[in-house]
Amino acid sequence: MTKFKPAAWPRVLRSQEGWFGGTSKDNIYHRSWMKNQGLPSDLFDGRPVIGICNTWSQLTPCNAHLRDLAERVKHGIYEAGGLPLEFPVFSAGESTLRPTAMMFRNLAAMDVEEALRGTPLDGVVLMVGCDKTTPALLMGAASVDIPAIVVTGGPMLNGKWRGQDIGSGTSLWQLSEDRKAGKISTEDFLEAEIAMSRSPGSCNTMGTASTMASMAEALGMALSGNAAIPAVDSRRRVMAHVTGRRIVQMVKDDLKPSDVMTKEAFENAIRVNGAIGGSTNAVIHLLAIAGRVGIDLTLDDWDRLGRDIPTIVNLQPSGKYLMEEFFYAGGLPVVIKALGEAGKLHNDALTVSGDTMWDQVKDVQNWNDDVIRPFEKALTQSGGIAVVKGNLAPNGAVLKPSAATPALLTHRGRAVVFEDIDDYKAKIYDENLDIDENCIMVLKNCGPKGYPGMAEVGNMGLPPKVLRKGITDMVRISDARMSGTAYGTVVLHTSPEAAAGGPLAVVQNGDMIELDVPNRKLHLDISDEELKKRLDNWKSTVPVPESGYAYLYYKSVIGADKGADFDFLVGHRGKEIPKDSH
Repeated sequence: MTKFKPAAWPRVLRSQEGWFGGTSKDNIYHRSWMKNQGLPSDLFDGRPVIGICNTWSQLTPCNAHLRDLAERVKHGIYEAGGLPLEFPVFSAGESTLRPTAMMFRNLAAMDVEEALRGTPLDGVVLMVGCDKTTPALLMGAASVDIPAIVVTGGPMLNGKWRGQDIGSGTSLWQLSEDRKAGKISTEDFLEAEIAMSRSPGSCNTMGTASTMASMAEALGMALSGNAAIPAVDSRRRVMAHVTGRRIVQMVKDDLKPSDVMTKEAFENAIRVNGAIGGSTNAVIHLLAIAGRVGIDLTLDDWDRLGRDIPTIVNLQPSGKYLMEEFFYAGGLPVVIKALGEAGKLHNDALTVSGDTMWDQVKDVQNWNDDVIRPFEKALTQSGGIAVVKGNLAPNGAVLKPSAATPALLTHRGRAVVFEDIDDYKAKIYDENLDIDENCIMVLKNCGPKGYPGMAEVGNMGLPPKVLRKGITDMVRISDARMSGTAYGTVVLHTSPEAAAGGPLAVVQNGDMIELDVPNRKLHLDISDEELKKRLDNWKSTVPVPESGYAYLYYKSVIGADKGADFDFLVGHRGKEIPKDSH
């Protein structure tokens, strides 16, 4: 790539153009009201004004400590000669928001975009944590394209229970299935609950939050080493502090998201996702972010670029360890270096540090080669995200091989159909349900339009009568998502979704379905004529919202294979400055 050339400095900043620069009535209007916060006059002398875009919220537990980190960012901004101004944006917390935080990712992105577009900011630090907040803030910042940099809140400390480490999410799913199978009691389950989340921070597994923190770093949008530092480690505060320093220089250099998030950067992120055993949710989020930058990224890119990437990070849900061990082993820079040395990355990709990706990681060391393994000892030699297609998923569906049972990656079974999540909940405990471990569980109407919001229900729990046999995995197919902390042979994001009239909508009990991951095939074993007849007779059972944000979402959301963004938000719009109305 062409080496980045910083802009000449000093230059007229955005905050000076009609806002804080000059002596007109409007300039004085803007400055004088800001001064009611006790800001000295010389802070408006032409220095960069840096926004701190904060998703802090006590309703988003992963982000509840971001107020402290924001103060550390401010210290760095002041040191570097900038003026920090913190502001809140919509915070989507997966554990507390209904029907699902994914429904509000686009709303948060709109909030960020309009806040950046309509206020006197020269650059912005994006404070993120819970998984949807990271893509939402990157999407909004990419749309406006002013200098931006990410600081994540970091993962929780390891859970500790009965002498063993337990991971957030992953252990929850495992213990829940154990309770259904009669292996543990409800009292045991409640005891484990209080041991799971023992510090501030996001999931301590390689769930979606840790995955998206890694994606921000792999895209070059966060400083090297940001992704894995535990939330309560003092080095997380140092990272916030130096990020505050760095954004001021980025403004002076006019280093923007569009300079960093190139096609090569996205290709790097896809390969890193394969190496870390990252969440399937990264597929949807990176597709959406790429759409905001104007980068042509597709599901085929995910399959092509991730197919030959070994999963070398031995973390739950794919492996053994948790994020603490990943950080102590050297974190994401070690993974990036290994991929770079193997010729699997664009080493010259630019990052927000101003250096190339390779320059940042070339001297790092791996301190634990069981946590970050060499390629020859990988968890799986073909990691990444597998994209399967066929008459059941004409636009594609995704599966995470590193979290699946190898023997089930090629499987043919009888469909047991659940029309929606309520139908599943009503039937799954029924001892008379006609199902065994060879069947394929099919869940409909849980995609972007169907749930609505595409909830994390794709990793359907198995029926108790199957669990009691000692079976822990079955093939499951849906248009839903699953948590990045989840595991199993789960086919997700089936597109077109059932609520949009995709073939998934007309699968019937007893149909035979063939999954062939090595050959990237997902096939409903009925004739083309029968499939057409069923689709012609299909009618949606999903109610259409009549008003409010739910109506906007239903009418505007695009398919999962395109990132589930709103159709009117896709594209690179840039930082047009609104006209002053005063």
